[in-house]
Amino acid sequence: MKPAIYLLPAALLLLAGCVTAPTGPSVMALPGSGKSFDQFRNDDIECRQYANMQMGGNDANQAAVDSGVRSAAVGTLIGAAAGAAMGGHGSAGAGAGIGLLFGSMAGADAAQGSARMTQRSYDNAYIQCMYAKGEQVPVSNLAKRSRYQSTSRPVSEPAPYYAPPPPDGYTR
Repeated sequence: MKPAIYLLPAALLLLAGCVTAPTGPSVMALPGSGKSFDQFRNDDIECRQYANMQMGGNDANQAAVDSGVRSAAVGTLIGAAAGAAMGGHGSAGAGAGIGLLFGSMAGADAAQGSARMTQRSYDNAYIQCMYAKGEQVPVSNLAKRSRYQSTSRPVSEPAPYYAPPPPDGYTR
């Protein structure tokens, strides 16, 4: 029965390392007005390289795997320390197994979050580069609206405050 205890955390650790994310932009860009497709392809390649450099050369997959492995390792160490502190020397192994289990689960979640954050940063750098080169990129509704409408609203004076009338029978 003891080997089964060690197989489950190992399987979870492998799953945490299998989180995948795209290695390119997750947004669509189109050729700008008056640009040929070859110019667009060259801009796309250059902007992908630029976005990758902004991420320090790491892609979303690498960030996800690093985050998952780190969380599993920390969970194992904390579990081993807690097991040794609570149950003595013999419980350190069980604590490490439990720590690996929970660390792997937390690692899978951390890996997905890290991949999303890295992908979003990559996309932002890619969009900025493509926009600077005159290509068509997605723009949020808020940005579209602010171009055509002023976001500042006229400030109106607050309504004057009038005290309520005194109660019936009140005399001064």
